[in-house]
Amino acid sequence: MATMNNIDKRAPLLTETRLADAWAELQNHASQGTALKADAYRLAFADPEFLLRRETRGIRFQLEMLKPDLDQAEQGIESTVVVFGSARFRAPEDAQENLRLAQLSGDASALALAQKQVRNAHYYDQARLFARLVASDSMHRRPEERLFIATGGGPGIMEAANRGAHEVGALSVGLNIALPHEQSANPYVTPLLNFKFHYFALRKMHVMMRAKALVAFPGGFGTLDELFEVITLVQTRKSKPVPIVLFGTDYWKRLINIDAMVEEGVIAADDLKLFQYVDEPEAAWAVIQKFYGL
Repeated sequence: MATMNNIDKRAPLLTETRLADAWAELQNHASQGTALKADAYRLAFADPEFLLRRETRGIRFQLEMLKPDLDQAEQGIESTVVVFGSARFRAPEDAQENLRLAQLSGDASALALAQKQVRNAHYYDQARLFARLVASDSMHRRPEERLFIATGGGPGIMEAANRGAHEVGALSVGLNIALPHEQSANPYVTPLLNFKFHYFALRKMHVMMRAKALVAFPGGFGTLDELFEVITLVQTRKSKPVPIVLFGTDYWKRLINIDAMVEEGVIAADDLKLFQYVDEPEAAWAVIQKFYGL
């Protein structure tokens, strides 16, 4: 018995984990601001030089795929309503303050930009209200029937949608992307559901994995990229049909002449049924409710 007790004192428990110890050296170097030197003896998963090699890109793909998937599953996020839109649209109060400062500055270009921000600030409020409608309704449903707001996690329309969900006490997802001009997550994303991606492809995959509807507010290249990717996936039946809502009829019809695509035969007339135009938050939510019989 004494021998057994001695063995127990020396041996680690089977359930004990040592993974955190492998990161101790990395943390120390990060805290001190010193670069790591190459070390063949370092554990592979704790070796940045190894993990960032071109040959290990596939492993990074897998990790970027797996982490948000596991974390969302743990929080019960199975179905989302994804909100796209410009990162440059401001909340009305912020837009008005920018206008005041621009007027004081006398800078003509700053004033013109501030006036555009004031003009478009209503989209921020509409995205915020739309998210509140979705989140408020879903909070009273059974877990398997709930819809959660998901965005790109950044400012502008994304912030507005996360904010709307946050204001009624609902969880919401942020799928942010690392960019050369560093973009941080907005403060309304649920911290446990605040993800950062390196690869656009993996980010887009996560957008679609749980999406039960997509609402595109006016936006720029990024919004167009995401919108047409989703439309293409649904059109080609790589993805199940979901409601695709274009919020802001005048903006979208001025921006894209989709009827011309039908006239030229590059898309079918039936492809126009893949999306709908709306101009009110209630109308956008009604499209989704009708599609799923909510």
